[in-house]
Amino acid sequence: MTKNREPRDPSASTTVPQITLRSPAELADALPYMVGFHPNDSLVMVAVHGEGGRFGGRLRVGIPGDPGEWEETARLVADCLVRGSERRSGKPDGIVVYLCQDPGEGEEARAVMSRLRPLAQGVRVACGALDVPVLEALCISDGRYWSYCCPDARCCPADGTPLAPAGTSVMAAAATFAGLRVRGSLKDIERRMTPLRGPTAEAQERALDRAAAALVPKILDGATKQQVGAETVALVRTLLERLTLAPPAEGGTRADDWDDALLGHDEAASLILGLQDREVRDIAAEWMEGEEAAPALRLWRALARRCVGAYGEHAAAPLTLAGWVSWSTGDEPTARIALTLALQADGEYRFAQLLHHACNEGLDPEGLRHCLREQRNKREPRRKRASTRPPGRRARLPRPTRTRRTTRSER
Repeated sequence: MTKNREPRDPSASTTVPQITLRSPAELADALPYMVGFHPNDSLVMVAVHGEGGRFGGRLRVGIPGDPGEWEETARLVADCLVRGSERRSGKPDGIVVYLCQDPGEGEEARAVMSRLRPLAQGVRVACGALDVPVLEALCISDGRYWSYCCPDARCCPADGTPLAPAGTSVMAAAATFAGLRVRGSLKDIERRMTPLRGPTAEAQERALDRAAAALVPKILDGATKQQVGAETVALVRTLLERLTLAPPAEGGTRADDWDDALLGHDEAASLILGLQDREVRDIAAEWMEGEEAAPALRLWRALARRCVGAYGEHAAAPLTLAGWVSWSTGDEPTARIALTLALQADGEYRFAQLLHHACNEGLDPEGLRHCLREQRNKREPRRKRASTRPPGRRARLPRPTRTRRTTRSER
């Protein structure tokens, strides 16, 4: 089988890097490069087209905790992948299935494989009902893999086969050459956008209560919706400049701790409530590309982490903005995760629904970027729109004194 990275531009060079996968081991090694991260507790399906086995559409869903839901889940995901593939590039000639789940407490990986076998069989039956065969079905658990399709114990032993160490396989070398990148695990990406916990969360919820209580009398005293929106947008600009001038020294969760230290509870509360207004959120979506994108993504992730307690549903706005910036800058795996989290926070959030559909359909975000640029130009015809970096030499702000650093245990 081959995985082709096809250029978006039809006029681009026809020389496309190609990786040939010949065994279950190579298919297992390829999974994180196909989806962009290491999936956890996930059912992943990949459409395969043509005699050469070109990979096409991909689908990932969480594995339902209730086995009673597996049959319906199998039917829905099979129909979704096949019908979606038919719309984009034709009916698949086959499907590769992955079931990824680590053992629970006291459970062995082999037991996970046995427990998930009915789900794998359900997916195979559902795909067969649509006249699309499952070419391979793999279980990946605790650093090992099993094939549900191969009966030969010589290549697929009962105790499973160890995965190649990270970065050492032929697939890893070829993916690095081709520019493919793995962004950690699904849990790692989700953790960067999930609410804080502990004393920090309690302080943030109190700030949200204060901001919500102050908003009503503010409007009753004569403040218009436009004035409140303008104050929110001005605060966004201020915080984006602060983040731009104080980039984190490290990535991952340490960078998130740094961003959390830069954002005050009252500032976060004001922004979270202000972004609930659709017009304000649309203006915020204009920080989506170039040098503005990175600090914007940091801000939206930080705000999503501050949507604590009773304000969990408010996370739909910053999570959607995080998904939009990720998609706009080419990070589709992170975009899909952020948008899925947004819909978990508020399943009726229309902007998240539209972006999630567009991203999954493989549409080009340039159309929306163009609309937002025009909207920005009309609203600010005389304002020179540079990045959030101030003119002249950029002076790095001193790192603020921290009385107490937020830790992951409080998230």
